[in-house]
Amino acid sequence: MAVYTDVAAEDLTRFLSSYDIGELLSYKGIAEGVENSNFLVHTGAGNFILTLYEKRVAEGDLPFFLGLMEHLAARGITCPQPVKNKQGGMLGKIAGRPAAIVTFLDGLWIRRPNPGHCAAVGEALAQLHLAGADFKLKRANALSIESWRPLYEHAKPRGDSVRPGLCGEIAKELDALDKSWPRQLPQGVIHADLFPDNVFFLGTKLSGLIDFYFACSDTLFYDVAVCLNAWCFEVDHSYNVTKGRALLNAYNRVRALSDAERSALPILARGAAVRFLLTRLVDWLAVPDGALVRPKDPLEYYRKLRFHQSVKNVEDYGL
Repeated sequence: MAVYTDVAAEDLTRFLSSYDIGELLSYKGIAEGVENSNFLVHTGAGNFILTLYEKRVAEGDLPFFLGLMEHLAARGITCPQPVKNKQGGMLGKIAGRPAAIVTFLDGLWIRRPNPGHCAAVGEALAQLHLAGADFKLKRANALSIESWRPLYEHAKPRGDSVRPGLCGEIAKELDALDKSWPRQLPQGVIHADLFPDNVFFLGTKLSGLIDFYFACSDTLFYDVAVCLNAWCFEVDHSYNVTKGRALLNAYNRVRALSDAERSALPILARGAAVRFLLTRLVDWLAVPDGALVRPKDPLEYYRKLRFHQSVKNVEDYGL
């Protein structure tokens, strides 16, 4: 449940009084997401999302996240738009947490994406990258390759309890990534977390992108590698090349890929798999025995990594 901080009705009413969005009619927690507390808020002006930013989100990063959403929306990207308060600000405080109100997007996320969904995501991601090209703010990727070894060291004492020999395999992969990671590819604003639950559809039409709280400045094509991992594997962890081809071709039609980007895809895909393997592993090991909530399985990304390690050329991805 993605409500870590509860909000009293009287506190929310007081918070909303600084906005021109009408009186509070109802609100409820949203059981999605893992980083922040989210509420669907219904006022006299319609539906909105209230987000309380929890401790894992640095308050100093919020102007980047909120400013980026405003920037992208102004350039035709369908994403939540921060609602400004009566003083013109986008941030406030409620229940001791920094908080913001953003617009509500209609749509549902797809549990079993097909190639058509993957193509829509590839097109939308390329449009996001182009729209973000003139965004002035910068934010380093807090989960870039430089962060992966510290995450590994954190998980190392108990990592092999998840799978025997896992830490040794991760250490070897980190050494390989350090030696071959591409650092001269085109850079820009990336979403960095465009999983199926962060993309809304109305029927077969993509209706919006959400959850920009990992967005940062990094290698553009790394963002595509994250999407290949998130969208193009089946429940048995096999790679679906038809989905991959649909996503990659749709992206390339909007933002043409360079030869260097194409050649780098296997190593970028391995890196993206390691990033989510490590963050999931750390979260998995942090949960006490007997906890009611279990974090996402890190071994899903171990299995995806094994596929990427077996790739002989970019054609294996459908490119």
